[in-house]
Amino acid sequence: MSESASEAILRVRGVILERGARRILDAASFDVERGALVALMGPSGSGKTTILRTIAALETFAAGSIAVDNLTFGGGFVPAPTVKALRRKVGFVFQFHCLFEHLNALRNICLAPVHAYGIPLPDAQRRGRELLRAFGVEHREQALPRELSGGEAQRVAIARALAVDPPLLLMDEPTASLDAARRAELGDLLRHLRSQSRTIVVATHDEEFARGCATRVLRVDHGRILEH
Repeated sequence: MSESASEAILRVRGVILERGARRILDAASFDVERGALVALMGPSGSGKTTILRTIAALETFAAGSIAVDNLTFGGGFVPAPTVKALRRKVGFVFQFHCLFEHLNALRNICLAPVHAYGIPLPDAQRRGRELLRAFGVEHREQALPRELSGGEAQRVAIARALAVDPPLLLMDEPTASLDAARRAELGDLLRHLRSQSRTIVVATHDEEFARGCATRVLRVDHGRILEH
């Protein structure tokens, strides 16, 4: 591997995940250096999204281990305190954003900080507005998700993922619904996040986007990780 364990903020070791008789992840292993933007690329069904979901403890796996910063968990059931601590370290931006439709942009961002971590509402709102301003959508804080454009919804989703300031950001197919101009804007935004020492792992089919933004590309093939 190209990064040493001491430099890595993310360490995935021998992760095996099966659904019935099908092995989705087959001893997947890789490191991600702090401050890198790593693209996971491969065809549909190769395991890209599943890798992201296991890192965020949204999927349980049978064997292996994952370490994010100084927090390590293994296969099987992940205890609730570990999951809660992991949410401080990992932000997840889903392909279809998954914003709560009944909440405006600012309330979407503030929900987890207030209700999961007990952050006072004024502090959460201050952080939320700072993120919306940084991403150029501060004028949309009162908009419901259905009132946002695709690019605006994505920026709100990124802001929500960063609401508790996690060092690692995971993104699933972030360019899937964006035109060329919005893809370029997303690339600029991710480079800005990297300049703040944020580490980003992206699952994508978009070769052009990966070549333009990623510091490293990993190919996913039948649940295995291959250097590119």
